[in-house]
Amino acid sequence: MVDRPYNVLFLCTGNSARSIIAEAILNRMGAGHFRAYSAGSQPKGRVNPHTIHLLDNLGYDTSGYRSKSWDEFANAGEPQFDLVFTVCDSAAAEACPVWPGHPATAHWGIPDPADAKGTPAEIAVAFEDAYRMLNQRIAVFTALPLRSIDALSLQSKLREIGQMEGSTANATEEH
Repeated sequence: MVDRPYNVLFLCTGNSARSIIAEAILNRMGAGHFRAYSAGSQPKGRVNPHTIHLLDNLGYDTSGYRSKSWDEFANAGEPQFDLVFTVCDSAAAEACPVWPGHPATAHWGIPDPADAKGTPAEIAVAFEDAYRMLNQRIAVFTALPLRSIDALSLQSKLREIGQMEGSTANATEEH
């Protein structure tokens, strides 16, 4: 595909929890090989405090994370994406922008921890579960031989990863 780090965009409607978590995981796990970004179709304007708490507790530097619109990435000078993943069913069903370069896409639906109700401990578990599922998928993804895999095989593998444990839908939307 490319001779530079792969640019990966994680999309979610609010860009306050799942997409931020995925961005953090891939930037740590894929350091040097991937550069992850996140955005939302209707950003909340702030990162969910439970997201920040979880990532802080796991040793991530959260100082640069913010909730932002996917429109920011349509501007000149922004990265061209090699891969785009939706991590919520709402974003998967929306009409996504046309991304230059025709990046590979997949839907990796994860239950929204921001919707969790209950005690603080129950809410924390919802965020930990989202982290665990995303971490597992991203670990499988980063192990793929991207530089030697053809586009059709890659698309198939990305969709398989999206069907791993915890999947919220069997979406096959193209973005």
